[in-house]
This record gives sequence, structure tokens and C-alpha cells, in this order.
Amino acid sequence: MTTSPSTPAARVIRASAVYDLVVTAGFALPVTAALALGSMGDVHRALGLSGAVPVADDAFTILLANLLGSIVSVWAVLRILRPEPVLGAADTVARLLFSTWFAWALTQGASPVLIGFLVPEVAWGIVQGAVVVRALGAERRTLAPC
Repeated sequence: MTTSPSTPAARVIRASAVYDLVVTAGFALPVTAALALGSMGDVHRALGLSGAVPVADDAFTILLANLLGSIVSVWAVLRILRPEPVLGAADTVARLLFSTWFAWALTQGASPVLIGFLVPEVAWGIVQGAVVVRALGAERRTLAPC
């Protein structure tokens, strides 16, 4: 069942997808990924942070950034076009996984710059998860036999 584009769930799912597209599209191409990773390193150094930053001129790092940026951008466009609760539920699970790996990387010595990605990821997961649970519950009640 699809959700009307004007429901709270659809609006939140679409908004989280727009956020994802804005944040990750820069990682989708080699040139822009190198710039994005380089900018993360610049912020890290400017703030005098400890921890490791990604190497912006390493082909393997750029490849992984491109894979992440490409798939998340495609996934975001899908959710913008079809902000359905089931897609929002899958995205909420993905946010839980991403948050787990951000937190793990931080414990392994990654730059605290990652906190700038972790906090919005957790926030979107909570907000989106709440509206998706309500929307899926409403769908279940609607589809249940009387």
C-alpha cells in the first residue's frame, strides 16, 4: 500500500531522503568524493582533532566512497519518488546500521568529524522510525479483516 504524499510518514520519509541525497551525492563521483573527503580532513585539522581521516587521494578509499555515494543517492531518489512506509522502514534499519558503523569507527580511532554524520543519522532514524511504525500500524488495521 502506498502512502499519500501529504501524510506525516510520507513527508518525513521524503525529507530524510532529501537529506541523504544532499549529504551523500558528493561522494558519488571520483572528483567530488576526493573533494568531500578532503574537506572532512580540512575540518579535522582546523579543529585540531585527534583520530584518523580518510585519505582523499587513495583509489580504494575513493572507490568505496563512490559506491556509498552512488547507492545512497539512488536509494534517496527512490524514496523521494515513492515515500512509502515499507521503504521508510527499510531506511530506518539502514540508519541503525550506519549509526552502528559510525559509532564503531569512532571507537577504532576515526576522526570525531564523523559525529557530524552520526548525530543526524540517529535523529532521522528516531523521527522516521516513529512515523513509520504509526503508518504501518494504521495500514495493518486498515487491511485487517473486520
